[in-house]
Amino acid sequence: MLTGKRFRLERDTLAVEHADGKRCAVTIPVGEIIEVVAGPDHEHGFVSVLWGRRKVEMFAVDVDVRGTEIMDLTASA
Repeated sequence: MLTGKRFRLERDTLAVEHADGKRCAVTIPVGEIIEVVAGPDHEHGFVSVLWGRRKVEMFAVDVDVRGTEIMDLTASA
């Protein structure tokens, strides 16, 4: 399950943004941080991600193959 996880992209990766009722392809550059907020949908394999303040869709396989999960470090008492 990818939902709620954050990833640093190791390669430029294609995403789709919905703007003015249209879909636009955008490239998320290497090194960017994304957070998976929903998905994957079972029909197309897309996940919804936050990239900064933008909500875009990406293929789940791209997140898995091109991203490195960022593990949150929490202090325990």
